[in-house]
Amino acid sequence: MDGYLVFEGEAQEAQIPEVNPQPENEDLLDAFSRAVVGVAEKVGPAVVSINVQNGRQRRRFGGGTASGVIIAQDGFVLTNNHVVEQAKSIEVRLTDGRTVPARIIGRDPATDLAVVRLDANGLPVAELGNSETLRVGQLVIAIGNPLGFQSTVATGVISALGRSLRSQSGRLIENVIQTDVPLNPGNSGGPLVDSRGRVIGLNTAMIFMAQGISFAVPVNTAKWVVGELLTQGKVRRAYLGLAGQVRPIDRRLQRLLDTEGKTAIEAVSIEKGGPAYRAGLHRGDLIYGLNGDKVANVDDIHRLLAEHPPGSQIKLSILHKGKLKELKIVTGEI
Repeated sequence: MDGYLVFEGEAQEAQIPEVNPQPENEDLLDAFSRAVVGVAEKVGPAVVSINVQNGRQRRRFGGGTASGVIIAQDGFVLTNNHVVEQAKSIEVRLTDGRTVPARIIGRDPATDLAVVRLDANGLPVAELGNSETLRVGQLVIAIGNPLGFQSTVATGVISALGRSLRSQSGRLIENVIQTDVPLNPGNSGGPLVDSRGRVIGLNTAMIFMAQGISFAVPVNTAKWVVGELLTQGKVRRAYLGLAGQVRPIDRRLQRLLDTEGKTAIEAVSIEKGGPAYRAGLHRGDLIYGLNGDKVANVDDIHRLLAEHPPGSQIKLSILHKGKLKELKIVTGEI
């Protein structure tokens, strides 16, 4: 008997549970979809396509364009340095179909960031977030022009935080965001945003032949760089005027230098008249500390110097001819 169960000779209607035509995970999918759609609608109008004229021919990025994001209504756009570094002229295409000329305001190769300004006003603006609050596993959304396809949206999660990525200038970009968002050429300079539509990074690099590995410069770094470019026309950084190389040290030297590190930095050349030269650093001196922090390679010095403006006084801990010394150096500016 369909729909009935028999117990002790009596027919009773079976209590068959109804099948939910919309499983609970569909509600989650709808919430995810709503978040992505909302972000695309909020941030998308502020994402632009950047075409660069480089001498005799147009420089192509992934079949046509690179990306940028508008950060001020009067036309300031944040993008990558490698997008515009060789530009003779720049055109920017807005999402409303207009194409307007732009000019470079400033570039910072050390962080692969640049600011250009459009010849337009009253533009849609993306909200800048706070990259210090990010967490691994957080949903992120990239908007850009991969392979020349304008206003493309891609989603993923933050795979890792605090990565270091070497820029084209050779310096390390610190606290880089690693994601699994599928980026392609042309995404460069586009925003990485959170689920509330706040820009938390600027997409800058992907690893070719790798799947699900891409990087973004954190927005807090970008804020500092933009401030320097708009007020100074360049990013000011402290420098010491020396070239160094990593040198392994044995256990005896480790005990002498009071460090657990297995390497220190040997000064291989000193810029004549530079800050290190004036302070008395000599070729062959072994550098193992800066302002009390241990250093094991040149990148450690770059990272620590970034915390001090040009003209500030720092203290180098060195080993000079078998004797421990501390040098006070007033940093220069590059």
